[in-house]
This record gives sequence, C-alpha cells and structure tokens, in this order.
Amino acid sequence: MNELRVNDLFAMDPMDEMFRGFLRPWRAEMGNGAPRIKVDLAERDGQYVLKADVPGVKKEDIDVRIDGNQVTISAEVKKESEEKKDGRVLRSERHYGYASRSVWLDCPVDEAKSAAKYQDGVLELSLPKKSEAAAKRLSIA
Repeated sequence: MNELRVNDLFAMDPMDEMFRGFLRPWRAEMGNGAPRIKVDLAERDGQYVLKADVPGVKKEDIDVRIDGNQVTISAEVKKESEEKKDGRVLRSERHYGYASRSVWLDCPVDEAKSAAKYQDGVLELSLPKKSEAAAKRLSIA
C-alpha cells in the first residue's frame, strides 16, 4: 500500500533527515551519456548573447532553432571506442545520447541577423532583438 506523507518544513528534524539519507540506496550516474547543456545569457547592445557548454559534440551534431522568443539547442553525442590487442578486438564500446535545452527570451529574436559559432566545446549565439513595429495611426473617414 502506498504511503502518503505531507512534509511540514517546521516540524522536520534536520539530524533525523540526515541519518535517514544514509540508509537510502546510493546511485552512481555514468558520465559517458548525453551532455548537460549549461547556458549563460547576457543582454547587451540590443541583442542577447547566449553561451552554451556542449563539450564532446561535433558541430555537425548541434541543432539551433529560433521560434519567436524561444531558442532551442539540441545536441547528439556519438562516441565509439575500441581496444585491440594483436589484431583482435578485446573491448568495443559505444555511447549515444541526446540533450536539449530551451530558453524563452523577453523579446522576439531576428532570425535573419542571428549568428552562431562553436569553438572548444562552447556554442556562442548572437541573437539580435527584432525591432518592434511602430504603431500605425488610422485616420477616421
């Protein structure tokens, strides 16, 4: 049967929770999977500058999409390693993974003037803000 428990932040004993954590199963995560895309976002001179860490990925495997004020970065990791001895394969490993990160900006981005460059595992996007249309005054006939 499931146990429903409501946590009261003021009734918790920190020492009890700390020791209870030691009894939980420990889980190790493998570091060879998909990259975690970490981003830095700055706004300057009428544009957004987004820097994303995408280590170990070829630039051909990175996809950047702009849809209004949403920017999505996707990356696919494909790594293969093979260990040979005396012409025989002793070990062969393949690692595949996929990561995606979306950022919503305050203003729409001008897709035509946007630029991207990738160097040393860092993707840098220059995302100029789309100029807002001037209000049009209608004359009443």
